[in-house]
Amino acid sequence: MRSGSLCLLLVVFSVSVSAHAEESSGVGTTTPLSPSNRNQVAEVQQRLNVSDQQREELSHLRQENQRLMLQLKASQIASPQRLLTEQQQWFVAGGGVAIIALLCGIFASGWRRQRRQWIN
Repeated sequence: MRSGSLCLLLVVFSVSVSAHAEESSGVGTTTPLSPSNRNQVAEVQQRLNVSDQQREELSHLRQENQRLMLQLKASQIASPQRLLTEQQQWFVAGGGVAIIALLCGIFASGWRRQRRQWIN
C-alpha cells in the first residue's frame, strides 16, 4: 500500500474514533431547551405531522389513479375503436358533397360537347 493512502486511512480512522467518543460521552447528559428551541422543535414536529398527512393522501391518490387507469383500459377494450375521427368524418362528408355536385353539373349539361364561340 502506498504511504499516502496509509496516512489518509489513519487520519480518517482517528477522526471517526474521536467523533464516536464525543457522541458516547454526551449520551447521559441532556441540556434543557430554551424557549426558542422549543418553538423550533414544535414547529418541526408540526411540519412532520403535516408531511405525514400529505404522504398518506398522496398514497391514496396514487391508488385512485391506478384504479382509474385500469378502468380506462377496460373501457377502451370494451368499446370498439372508431374508424375515423370527427375531423376526418367532416372531410369525407365534404368530399362526398363535392363529388355529388360535380356529377349533378355533368348530368345537368347533358354531357354534350358544345362548341362555344365568342360572339362579336
